[in-house]
Amino acid sequence: MTSGRTKFTVEHVIEVEGVSHAYGDRQVLRGVDVGLPEHRIAVIGANGSGKSTFARLLNGLVIPDQGRVRVDGLDTRSDGAAVRQRVGFVFTDPDAQIVMPTVAEDVAFSLRRQKLGRSESDRLVAEQLAMFGLDEHADHPAHLLSGGQKQLLALCSILVTEPKVLICDEPTTLLDLRNSRRVSELLATLPQQVILVTHDLEAIRDFERALVFDQGSVVFDGPPAAAVDHYRELAA
Repeated sequence: MTSGRTKFTVEHVIEVEGVSHAYGDRQVLRGVDVGLPEHRIAVIGANGSGKSTFARLLNGLVIPDQGRVRVDGLDTRSDGAAVRQRVGFVFTDPDAQIVMPTVAEDVAFSLRRQKLGRSESDRLVAEQLAMFGLDEHADHPAHLLSGGQKQLLALCSILVTEPKVLICDEPTTLLDLRNSRRVSELLATLPQQVILVTHDLEAIRDFERALVFDQGSVVFDGPPAAAVDHYRELAA
């Protein structure tokens, strides 16, 4: 589901090297070392395990206290803007990302840095909304969309900029079953590399790799089925 402007291949690698991070006195990550070359990577763990902070490190929303994160060789500490052009981020609550009054305006707002002409911008917005089934809502107030439609709009507004990587932090948590499945199925079709933080263990069964976080550390790194078994053992 893309505009056809770019063909994506996962030729880049996100590198997380010796990363630790704390919020005040609370240590949330401890010495995390991973490279992330696979197309579909899941991140699972209990609430408070550090997985959401880890996700935010990957596009520079959080800068580590120790260690470094690099995307295509770009350090999130010194090259944050360039990293965020490559790595899109979708939050749990789409209201945190919807900033413009109407659906079409919100997607167009994402293109503002590309300095496109009005006709080109309008074409890309219309094309993207149609791909996400939101074209009939183009002029509707964004805040009146359903929860599932809002999450689709958040995804649409990120993907119209064609990032190489999409980080999703529990994007289905606030959705009902039908919309949760719809978003999960959409993520499965994307050509971008997807790194998904989730509690939906069924949604990751076809992923290539899964990381299990516990108390700020990666305690398992491997195939999703084995990762889920490990996580369930921790929970027990």
